[in-house]
This record gives sequence, C-alpha cells and structure tokens, in this order.
Amino acid sequence: MSAVMQSSNAPLLLRSDEHGVTTLTLNRPSQFNSLSDGLIDEMLVALGAIATDKSVRVVVLAGAGKAFCAGHDLKEMRAHPDKAYQQALFRKCGRMMMKLVELPQPVIARVHGMAVAAGCQLVAMCDLAVAVDTVKFAVSGVNLGLFCSTPAVPLARNLPRKHAFEMLVTGDFMDAATALSRGLVNRVVPAGDIDAEVKKLADSILSKSPAAVAMGKQAFYKQIEMGLEGAYQLAAETMACNMMAEDAQEGIDAFIAKQPMPAWKGC
Repeated sequence: MSAVMQSSNAPLLLRSDEHGVTTLTLNRPSQFNSLSDGLIDEMLVALGAIATDKSVRVVVLAGAGKAFCAGHDLKEMRAHPDKAYQQALFRKCGRMMMKLVELPQPVIARVHGMAVAAGCQLVAMCDLAVAVDTVKFAVSGVNLGLFCSTPAVPLARNLPRKHAFEMLVTGDFMDAATALSRGLVNRVVPAGDIDAEVKKLADSILSKSPAAVAMGKQAFYKQIEMGLEGAYQLAAETMACNMMAEDAQEGIDAFIAKQPMPAWKGC
C-alpha cells in the first residue's frame, strides 16, 4: 500500500493495488475523513493517474477509522471566510466528484461508517455502493444554516425527488436499509461481510470486457442528462461502436459456438 503524501508528510490518501482493483482510502480518521483542501487535491491527482492506468479495472473508495466521510472540513473552511476561497474550494470539490463519473473504471463506495454531507455526496457520485447495515447517511448542513446544495446534485439523480429533498431540507439521518430501498446504495451487509461483498461485486466487473464497461459507463451517464430521443441516438451509436470492438465480436462468436468466453483484450 502506498501513501499519497502532503508536504507535512501526513498521509491523507492511501492507495493499494491488487489484481486489477485499486483501493483509495481517505486517511484522516481523527477528523472522520473530512474533505480538507489537501485531501481533495490528492484525490484529484490519484483519480487523474487511475484514469489512464489500463491495469486498473475497478476502483474502491474507502475510509480509515470509524467514518467513511464526514463531509467538508468545517474548521478549515471557517479559517478562510472570504468568498473567493469558498468558491474555489467548492469548484475544486465539484471537479473531484465529476472525475469519479468520468473515470472509465467503475467506482465502488465501501461505506463502513457514517457518510454525512459531502461524504454522502461521495457515495452518491460513486457508480456502486456497498454499506454496512449500521451505517447512517445524512446531508445535515441545513441544521447549521447551510443547505447542502452540492450534495443535492447527485442525490437528486440517485433518489426519488421527494426523498432527496426531504434529506436536504430536514438534515435527518437515513439508515442503511432505507438508503438501500431508495437507491442510494446497492447492497447492505453486516460489518464482517463488507469486504467479501465488495470483492464479489468487483470480481463480477473484472470478468467483463473492460472496453465494453468503459464505453457503457460513459454512455450511461451521458444519456441520463438527455431527452428520450437523444438518449436513444447516443445509445444506438454506442452499441454500433461496441459491436466493432474485438472483444464483442469474439464474445458473440463464442456464445454462438457455445464455447467459453475469450480472454478480453481490453480497451
């Protein structure tokens, strides 16, 4: 496991790589993995490197200590009261969140502890999420006089509209079972089973063509923002391009011939 280091030599972000799966671990456990300016910077660097690393097939986002992520570092934010700093911080955080979607590799959130405010936003921005059954989620900024407008963006795209707005306007906690039923997470398991469940999900992705997965992920997010006709046009073009890929041609031929799937060539 390698640590991405800040100038103070404090490891804010840990990276480990094993059999095509890269795990990024937010490593500010005493601050409940709150998103400091430095941690966001290191996430941007790490995600940029992963995006072009063809050896990485799946990314797992995790947190050290008791929490997954408690949101932004409020103490750091209050130490910089000028609007220009706040604007730059939220824009940078938005770029980090968008990189999760822009990665060609699927990203799985491993949510072992609370995910609050921008931490809940992180979960919503990941492609998939596995949570421990005792975890609670909230966007509780409104309790402090700060409506969580940036977490609202992915929440409104993950949850039914009224459920998303209820979270945002009340700041109330949502338990893991409710998060599962409303679509914020994919799977809920006991604490002792989370790594096995994440691995099960990752292994399923690893067994698929990386070219098909990367192409499909990109089209999936583009079509969500389109009207129905435009979405079908994009999907048709994506399918046609995918059919031209060597992986698809060999996979279909193997299926027709009732033979085992071939070893995927990649992107």
